[in-house]
Order: sequence, then structure tokens, then C-alpha cells
Amino acid sequence: MKVVTLCLLVAAVAGGAEGVLAPPERQYKILLLLPMSFRSHRTIFMSLAEALAERGHKVVMLTNHPKSSSHPNIDEVTHGLEYINDENINMFNDRKQGYKIMRESIVRLARDLYDVPVVKELYLRRKDFDLIVVSSLFNEMAYPFVYEIPFIAFLAREVNRRETVVLGNVLNLAYVCSFGHLCTVPMSAWQRFLNVVSHIHEFYYGQILVLLPKLQKEISAHFPDLPPLLDLERNMSMMFVNTHFSVGMPVPLLPSQVEVGAIHCRPANPLSQELESWITGAGSPGVIYFSLGSFTKFTNIPVQYRDVFVQAFRRLPQRVIWKYDGDLEDVPDNVMIRKWLPQQDILGHNNVKVFISHCGLLSMQEAIYHGTPVLAVPLFADQPSNSHFLTTSELGLSLVWEELTADKIVNALNDIINDPKYQENVLRMSMQLRDTLMTPRELAVFWTEYVIRHRGAPQLRSPAAQLSWVEFLMLDVIFLLYLVIFVLCLALRRILKVVSAKVSGSVGIKKKY
Repeated sequence: MKVVTLCLLVAAVAGGAEGVLAPPERQYKILLLLPMSFRSHRTIFMSLAEALAERGHKVVMLTNHPKSSSHPNIDEVTHGLEYINDENINMFNDRKQGYKIMRESIVRLARDLYDVPVVKELYLRRKDFDLIVVSSLFNEMAYPFVYEIPFIAFLAREVNRRETVVLGNVLNLAYVCSFGHLCTVPMSAWQRFLNVVSHIHEFYYGQILVLLPKLQKEISAHFPDLPPLLDLERNMSMMFVNTHFSVGMPVPLLPSQVEVGAIHCRPANPLSQELESWITGAGSPGVIYFSLGSFTKFTNIPVQYRDVFVQAFRRLPQRVIWKYDGDLEDVPDNVMIRKWLPQQDILGHNNVKVFISHCGLLSMQEAIYHGTPVLAVPLFADQPSNSHFLTTSELGLSLVWEELTADKIVNALNDIINDPKYQENVLRMSMQLRDTLMTPRELAVFWTEYVIRHRGAPQLRSPAAQLSWVEFLMLDVIFLLYLVIFVLCLALRRILKVVSAKVSGSVGIKKKY
């Protein structure tokens, strides 16, 4: 059922989207900036870079990762500063301190980035590019590049509230949850209060009052004559958001906010003979795929949790494909261990029944895209909220690391495999995600070229972006209205007092006579 449904939909969507984009007017030069990024963020940017390169455009990428693309139109520049490096972070142990570690590393990166020769050279020729695309998550140190140059911000996660405000779109906190905050709409008054507090802490305290001043100090030391970082950010022409209304909560967006969620997703390619034989050889019980993504190393996970999974897998009739970055002894016969695996090609196989995942946004999108239910074991950041979405949408189940037992893992996997609602729900959402006039790649390419053709596309900008928060919330008008009402109440009180006095006087005169 899974493979037939998805194949029919892919054929329909591919046929409808083919040839939507007209040939570009010329070859553009586009600079992609993600000096601070994890491998998953680089994956999203590489999807855009390859789509632009296939259109004939010249793309230069500034990253903190080694070169990975062989496309002749893509030139990857690595700055070589390893303050943020997937290899140096134990995300299981650093779950509660993750953002503090990143903030400290980002400030150090801002201090040293513009002293790197290749970055200096790239900065000096930044005006040679027709457009700049900036990763907007923790990459404010790259904003000096966009001074007086049109740029697009690319957000690797859901809508960023602060940058939404920059564009003039203030989202209603009565139903929009803060990042990583577990909430179910409609929220109670207490939940809405906690949601507002979480928003304030995350963005205004965590970024505006703590991170940005430190970044501004370092950037101003390099570029004393440049406008403040937040003013440079206001020149944003457009924002790409890695979400889709069918996979998450629909929110009101401006024309300058374009959803390109699942831009990295693609139909599954044929597997190697080894993997194909292993998966098809599992027979009707099927296969379970287990991966904690590109960031978290399983060798950093405490041994007791690793042993719990081994015990659970030993009791399963299914075969297991486990992405594990080290050597593992006493592996059950039904478990295949590999350091690297073609995740999307595995998830797209008809005999893969469940995906055990940390529930990062990209992995969640891939699972939904390929119609595979999920057993989530979230670690940090947005993973708990992604897991909450999956469980409330009945696309799978979720377990907590501190409460893991072999029985809980086995029972959860059996529930997902044996209850058809999980497979049916994820297939339905997969169809909704894929049912588009243009693929996310085509959409991103179109709007990238649109911004270049229209020289920054100022017609997309909301006039609300020019208003202060007092003007936007109409606090001055509300104050004036209250003042008018107050004055009217005073006047009415005076009039009533005078009338009352006259009436009382008239009554007194009548009684006298």
C-alpha cells in the first residue's frame, strides 16, 4: 500500500510541476553564507545550492564544513574555524547547556571570522554577487556581507518570531508556540502565560539582551562604520522557512515569507545490493531503521541505553538497520550496524516499518515524506516539540531516555507496527506534503531569481516593518482613546453633578412653597 500510494502521488506531482519555471534571463552569481552550521543545516543549504547550480547559476558557499559537492557551478569555501564542530560536542551530556555552548562559540566566531584570509577576500568582493542568502539561525555575524546588497534569510527551522517581527508580521502568541515549548492548541490561560514567558526569555532575553550585544561588540571592532546588525537585518528581502503548513501548524505569513519545508526530500533511489537483500530478506515482519541523525554520536550515549536497545532488538521478529558510529560487540543476528546509511533511500523502501529517530526536523520531514511511522527518542532543542507533534498527530509514539527499558521499546514498536492507524496517518500527511504545484526546490529557485530580477523586490515588504512597536500595537492610539474616555467620563460626571444640584434645588423650592 505504502509504495503504490507514494508512487502514484510522485508521478502526479512530478508531471504537474515539470516545466513550471521559465529559463533564467542570465546566469546569476549567488553567495550562500552559513559560517555557523550543523550538517543538517548544510544539507538544506546544499539542496538550494544544487537547485540553483542546475539552473546554470554560479554559487559560492561559505561554511564550516569540508567540501561535499562535485557540481562544477558550486564553489565551497571553508573558513576552518572549529568553534562549532559536530565532532566536538557530546549532545547527550550537553542537552541542557547546548544553547549556552553555542552562544559562546558564536561570539568567538564573530571575533575571528573576518581575520581568516579566505573570508576577507570573499567579503571584499561581496558586491560581485547578485544576491546573498544567509542562514538566519545563529549567523548574525555574517550580516556585514549584506550591507547595501539584497539578501534572503534561510531559516532551517520553523518561523523565527524575532525575524518575523523584523518583516512586520507579529504572530499571535495565543496559538503560536515558542521554540521547543510543548503546547496543544487551544491553550489554557496558564499555558498562554507560560508561552509568552518562554517567547520573552528565548528571543528578547536570550538573543536581544544577551547574544546580540556581544556579537555587535565583536563586529563593530571589525567594521566600526557599519550600521547595527539589527538595522542590516531590516534590509532582508525575503525569508525562506523550512516548514510546510501540512507538517505543523499553519500560521499567517507575508508574501516575503515562503515555506520551502522538505526542500531536501526526494524520491528514494535504488539501494545497494547488500541493503536491498537485507531489507527484502526480512520478509513480512519487515525492517526497523534506527538513527540519531548526523549530529549526535551514539558512542556518546551512556552504555546503559545502548544495552537497552540491544536487548530490545534481540526480542524482535523484525530486522534492524542501526546507524552506529563505533564498534559494537554481541550484536544480535537480526541487527545490521553501519556508520553511514542512505537514510531517504531506506525510509522509502516498502518493507521498512518504523523509523526510530531523535526527531530532528529534517528526519521528521523525511519520515513523513516517505510515509514511515516514527518511534521518537528526542534529545534537545526542537526535538521534544517535534516528537509532541508526531504523537498528537498519531504518526508514531515517543519515549523518554531516562525512562527507557527493553519492554517499553518492544511494546512501542509492536504498537506502531500492529496498529494500522500510524501507517495510514503518516501516508495521508505524506500525500498532503507532496501535493504541490511546485516542488520546494522550484519554489525556492523561483523566488531567489524573483528577488534578483526585481532588485531586492521592495514591493514585497510590509509597511508594518517600518513601524515602532508602539505604533504597531497602536499603544499611542489606545492611550488617546482611554484619555478621551476618561475626559468624557469627567465631563459627564460634572454635568450629572450640576443637573443633580439643579434638580435637588428645584425640589427644595417646591417643598418650601
